[in-house]
Amino acid sequence: QVQLVESGGGSVQSGGSLRLSCAASGYTYRRISMAWFRQAPGKEREGVAAIDSDGSTSYADSVKGRFTISRDSAMNMLYLQMDSVKPEDSAMYYCAAVSLRYIAQPLGRYQYNVWGQGTQVTVSS
Repeated sequence: QVQLVESGGGSVQSGGSLRLSCAASGYTYRRISMAWFRQAPGKEREGVAAIDSDGSTSYADSVKGRFTISRDSAMNMLYLQMDSVKPEDSAMYYCAAVSLRYIAQPLGRYQYNVWGQGTQVTVSS
């Protein structure tokens, strides 16, 4: 059974840092693409960062230069390092995965078919 479990959310002040983690199980890990999405109240779920099976990354313009996505295949873990956070980064953050080595639109939510339960991030000004 494929499963994704996020952790690491919490409250942080503007300008601070936070690291999200996602534990993946039930996959042949090295053959999947993964991503982080977020959803704020009243807004649509949006792609934040993605990484394919070769380690190529994609970022939303709003987080480029501040967030870093990485994966540890040996540990079946996905990470999102969030630096210089802003109040507008506040949202529920979700880990997502699909059993494809590469995907055409890595930040498109409909590309992924497995989702975690989410972890809340709140940034105060």
